[in-house]
Amino acid sequence: MEAKHAATLPDGADWLYEPKWDGFRAIVYRDGDAIEILSKSGKTLARYFPEIVAQLGATPTTHYILDGEIILPIGGVLAFDALQQRLHPAPSRIARLSVETPAQLMLFDCLALDDAIFLKEPLASRRAALERFHQQNGGPALLLSPFSDEPAVGEAWLAGSGGALDGVVAKRASDPYQPGERAMLKVKVHRSADCVVAGLRRTAEGGAIASLLLGLYDDAGKLNHVGFTSGIKAADQADLEQRVGRYLGGAGFSGKAPGGPSRWSNGRESAWEPLDPRLVVEVLYDQVTGDRFRHGTRILRWRPDKAPRQCTMEQLVQEVRPAQLLNFGSLRDRSNDAALRT
Repeated sequence: MEAKHAATLPDGADWLYEPKWDGFRAIVYRDGDAIEILSKSGKTLARYFPEIVAQLGATPTTHYILDGEIILPIGGVLAFDALQQRLHPAPSRIARLSVETPAQLMLFDCLALDDAIFLKEPLASRRAALERFHQQNGGPALLLSPFSDEPAVGEAWLAGSGGALDGVVAKRASDPYQPGERAMLKVKVHRSADCVVAGLRRTAEGGAIASLLLGLYDDAGKLNHVGFTSGIKAADQADLEQRVGRYLGGAGFSGKAPGGPSRWSNGRESAWEPLDPRLVVEVLYDQVTGDRFRHGTRILRWRPDKAPRQCTMEQLVQEVRPAQLLNFGSLRDRSNDAALRT
């Protein structure tokens, strides 16, 4: 079951709210000795997370189907870049990382347990079954995600999540599980940052500006490439060309610089052109991975009132500790706390 995006959380007696953890969505299956972990696309994840497979294989309950999110805390903070590194073909590397940086499964739904199938049961019943499962089988790699029926708690998760969450999900307590349907709502976490425009890319076809390249200053005073903003409308091209034209051929980035054509462009963009780093723009972003915006950003407004040197890396909101995040919830499972602090 998937989610469709919403601008705000719904309010009403039948809604339940859950954190949308920043990880890999996964459904786990155990049928006796047979264990599988599948991604949303139906590809196996089991070989990449042997520590989770081992935890599933050690549960006293031997027949179940559960829905959840694979997360990877390092020092109590979720590390999405470390999670991505686990998708590696070398078995030796997978085995090493599974010990050095073990992942966890944050459970939030139960589709089957023992001989009972819960697909057509309401969420309230599925949640009760999930809590029974976790009480009997929970461990360092099997955690129970909190939920609440209070909109204020959902809003608190959004406001105080840092980068630990991808957003907050709202589900109807009376709804069955609906595979393949966008039957729940997700409000994404968004933040803003003031960035220096230090380069641009043009479309290969017509030479129009396809994206602006963004930078932030580090403690050493170096301007590092942190991401891009695109989706520039044709009607805005003339104004944008006039705004950036005077700065073409400038110094660009003094620290980490962009590479070749953007990986989001499928080779349709040319190499980047440097700009004199004088323009400042406020952009909307969702997540940060390794001191970069994970996805493309959206322009909110230009900031002629702000000096480029004021645009520093300190603006980037890094991950809050999940154990802290759980404290926002009024309904929570305290057995998770120690595991999330590891």
